Amino acid sequence: MTEELSLEERCRRVELLLCDVDGVLTDAHVLLDAHGGELQRFHIRDGMGIRIWERAGYRFGILSLRSSQAVRIRAAELGVTLIRQSVENKLVAAREVAEQLNLRLEQVGYVGDDLPDLCVIQSVGLGVAVADAVAEVRQHAHYVTQAKGGHGAVREVIEMILRNKQRWQALIEAYFV
Repeated sequence: MTEELSLEERCRRVELLLCDVDGVLTDAHVLLDAHGGELQRFHIRDGMGIRIWERAGYRFGILSLRSSQAVRIRAAELGVTLIRQSVENKLVAAREVAEQLNLRLEQVGYVGDDLPDLCVIQSVGLGVAVADAVAEVRQHAHYVTQAKGGHGAVREVIEMILRNKQRWQALIEAYFV
């Protein structure tokens, strides 16, 4: 019988945080203009959280079923280089990224919102659902955020992990005068 880990222990093990885009980094809306151009809305505090996470020496990556120029642009702004778009199987992609970084799935956190994320959430060390994720994803997650997708949920997860690693306070001291 496998011992169930506490949320705090799961957080302490995370070295790589992966997440979905639509419904997690965005509010799940895609706006199309008359020419087929796409607009997506990203929460600025999620971006700051990602920068803090990487400044702390951890890695961040994106796994998405869709491919979007907006995602490439936002990732470049944040310095995120672990980007997998047009992913058929997110668990296979998560395993590949973890192996590339010499990590085990137990050291990976994943944030998702819909059924294609379920297999990853169930397989990684810390599986997270955003507040407005579908019921099945929320049910199988180790943690459900207070924030909805696209409304600071990723920042919430990053803060939670860093607080449990006893790293948050030292990281934010750089912002005090």
